[in-house]
Amino acid sequence: MTNKNQLLLAVGAAAGLTLAGCAASSTATTATTTAAATTAVAAAPAAQPSIPGVGLDVNNIDKSVSACDNFFQYASGTWLKNNPIPAAESRWSSWNTLINQNEAVMRQILDDAAANRTAAKGTNLQKVGDFYASAMDSAAIEKAGLKYLKPELDRIAAIKDLKGLQTALARQQMLQTRSVLGVGVAQDRKKSTEYAVYMMQGGLSLPDRDYYLKDDARSKQVRTAYVTYLTNMFRQLGDTEAAAAKNAATVVRLETRLAKASKDRVALRDPYANYNKMTVAQASQQFPNLGVTGLLQQLGLGSAKEVIVGQPDFLKEASTALKAEPVGDWKTYLRWHLVNSTASALPKAYSDEAFRFSQVLSGAKQQQPRWKRMLRSTDGTLGEAFGQLYVDKAFTPETKQKALEMVNNIKASMAEHIQQLDWMSAATKTEALKKLNSFTVKIGYPDKWKDYSALNMSRESYLQNVMAARIWEYKDDAQKFGKPIDRGEWGMTPPTVNAYYNSSLNEIVFPAGIMQPPFFDPKADDAVNYGGMGAVIGHEITHGFDDKGRQSDAEGNLRDWWTKEDADNFTKRADMVGAQYSAFSPLDSVFVNGKLTMGENLADFGGLALAYSALEKQLEKKYGSNPRPNYDGFTPEQRFFLSWAQIWRTNARPEYLRQQVLTDPHSPAQYRTNGPLMNMPQFYEAFGCKEDAKMVRAANERAKIW
Repeated sequence: MTNKNQLLLAVGAAAGLTLAGCAASSTATTATTTAAATTAVAAAPAAQPSIPGVGLDVNNIDKSVSACDNFFQYASGTWLKNNPIPAAESRWSSWNTLINQNEAVMRQILDDAAANRTAAKGTNLQKVGDFYASAMDSAAIEKAGLKYLKPELDRIAAIKDLKGLQTALARQQMLQTRSVLGVGVAQDRKKSTEYAVYMMQGGLSLPDRDYYLKDDARSKQVRTAYVTYLTNMFRQLGDTEAAAAKNAATVVRLETRLAKASKDRVALRDPYANYNKMTVAQASQQFPNLGVTGLLQQLGLGSAKEVIVGQPDFLKEASTALKAEPVGDWKTYLRWHLVNSTASALPKAYSDEAFRFSQVLSGAKQQQPRWKRMLRSTDGTLGEAFGQLYVDKAFTPETKQKALEMVNNIKASMAEHIQQLDWMSAATKTEALKKLNSFTVKIGYPDKWKDYSALNMSRESYLQNVMAARIWEYKDDAQKFGKPIDRGEWGMTPPTVNAYYNSSLNEIVFPAGIMQPPFFDPKADDAVNYGGMGAVIGHEITHGFDDKGRQSDAEGNLRDWWTKEDADNFTKRADMVGAQYSAFSPLDSVFVNGKLTMGENLADFGGLALAYSALEKQLEKKYGSNPRPNYDGFTPEQRFFLSWAQIWRTNARPEYLRQQVLTDPHSPAQYRTNGPLMNMPQFYEAFGCKEDAKMVRAANERAKIW
């Protein structure tokens, strides 16, 4: 995940379809399935002859399961049985099929670029080719050892005192090693026409603070594996066995201290609590040992008069700890963060250690092939330079036009839903429609590409390229401070299989990568495309009105535009969704966190409802009162829901599910499939579900917001 995406997530401005920015390797998942009683699904009306369909694989359906008892299992059960998780994966889903197809195209582009040694210096082709070639040159990486990391290790070794430590923290910000805190530039959440400097909690290596603090068996297992990883990495760096063990304990102790002061993921969802504007002088006074003034100057942000502090209590504790803990211990901590963050660009012994630890978290049995890892690194590092090469090869203007048409239809559907709400007042409806009509829609790729001219890439060293790119990216973000807002900027690269909503820009964004089957197929019937891409579009639109998104207005400002009564009505309905999801259990004694997943669950509910309404309108326009064709023996309505379910078909390892439930704002896949449908009478009707079916909630227990 790039520094930019980390910042958007940290300030609460972005929400994606899957875990933001990680779509190539992290898609929403689940594995556990339940047996269900066998009853026949409501057949398509006999009067309609069935036509072979496109875009939906009916062979994936498990007809031994009732659609009305477990739709996830019914729609995809045969696929789940026939698609075990490959050894290098922690989960396997329909997304992986698309990602693999996508990566085959990307690999060809990169192989060609790497083979081209005559590309003009300074061109995107040269930079992408040199970066990927250096990444794939494992012999050169082995030979170099720590040669290219040594200057950075020497900087850390030279630290003598608190002042030196403060200087080092600025360097680590640029190198994006996640040391102690995060500093960056993003739109001011309450003044979206200006960029602001943000300071926020950070400094942890494990995926969540709870791994440091909980005493359950799983957390202890992860901590034990983490100590082993730390110890082995310090030994690789040349420490004796005793010194490596001591240094590992030091890192765990410092990170645990930071973890105790960190807000949990649910608390981080409150945009007001995480917006604390103060002058630089006030920040210097509150956090005296962070050296705020010097830190900002070193980061090219010396002209800032104010900062927005995300978590003041954390920064107070970090400031205290920087002075209270021995400088030598902080040097050990910084050395660890530097090596851990660059492990994939170091000799095999380092990347193998990193993988061994990641296995404990993900359950993957073997490492991804090098070309896949380096392809993803290239996309993450030179996303828009690489993206231009990708779009030329893989994205057509026709696809963009068709997507825009669907967006307009689903936006119109949202406008109708808002107008018809019986729980919202006219005043709030007016504001909601104003916000909806102000949405910016981005499809495929940026209108104006990023300028990489200041970034030098060579074939000499992959690690050198990685660090140069990180520093360039940090400076590229920092230089925006004080300038007009760049409304053309993208937070994802064109090949990404994902989508997102950014509340500060009030925009919905759909990269070229997702505009392919199973989400979108130009040859498929409308029902399949609306159940796939249509629901994705509706999902992102709904993010503008979920529990967090609704707190920003049409201009992207954090502002309460709701009447108290309307806000109470919304919260009551949202809490019902939260309670439903908190009751879902993918593994024994593991429950979904309905508060953490609230925004994504609401977006799934809204996305499906909007796409369904838009489909009905489309069918009405196309067929009027004439009979609607059935494909593969299913009505359009049934195909819509099958398309939705087959997008989320997923097998996942228990290790992955445990981490997902703890850290991911997205629910496991079977609940993304079944959760919204259990509240939709349109689904019951499409499949002829009786009131006592497991997929049917009693009328007074159904949640409906939009």
